[in-house]
Amino acid sequence: MACSAALALTSGLAVQASAQEGFTPDRATAYEEVLQLPDWAGIWYPDWTLLFSTRAVPPVLTPAAQEAFNAYQASISEHGPSQEAQAQCLPPGIPGTLQQPYPIEILFSPGRTTILTEAYEQIFRIYTDGRPLPEDPDPFFKGNITGFWDGDTLVFDVVGLHPSTNISAGIPHTEKSRVHGHIYLQAEDQLMIEMTITNPDVLARPYVTRIAFKQDDEFPIREYVCAENNRLESGEGGANIDLGFDVLDESN
Repeated sequence: MACSAALALTSGLAVQASAQEGFTPDRATAYEEVLQLPDWAGIWYPDWTLLFSTRAVPPVLTPAAQEAFNAYQASISEHGPSQEAQAQCLPPGIPGTLQQPYPIEILFSPGRTTILTEAYEQIFRIYTDGRPLPEDPDPFFKGNITGFWDGDTLVFDVVGLHPSTNISAGIPHTEKSRVHGHIYLQAEDQLMIEMTITNPDVLARPYVTRIAFKQDDEFPIREYVCAENNRLESGEGGANIDLGFDVLDESN
């Protein structure tokens, strides 16, 4: 019995190792390569001094997408903004999660760069080990991301963004959405994330957005529990979040 169990365990490990073999570099070499990467250590907060200079021009939409967007705006005018996604704590995806007024942190490891966001406690894994993007990706709120280093610039591509995420407010991603991005230091303590989004069904031309971050290690990334103290109220225009105590006070 013990021999059989050991054989089964060994076989399982062998299968697992075989599955990962294509993306497992030599550890010593891999960590030496990590040491050669640029220094992005620390906590990065949105740089509000560059808010207006980095603000994106509104997306130019295809006729069908423009018609849907007009209906979205008409609904807001009549009922007010729906907060259904926020009420359910659904992250906005790319680029929305990175545009939140919360800090990020970037970690390096062999074959991967990881972006941690305080907003929605999201983890973006950018694989730089040479793997290709999936041909038939599962739709994720973070998408499926691969990248490579071009000098001190991290170049990345994203596919498979969940249809509940948005290109911009009121303009949801579809399976044809593609994101091509660059992350680099514009100055010693200033990080830039540039993204170009394409989608032939939705965008009449590529949509470009830039996000600037300033290094500030005074405060660490804090816990972000989206649902804490949220109370969902339904109305004609959809869900709304009540963060105050007036509703509770009125019921007492």
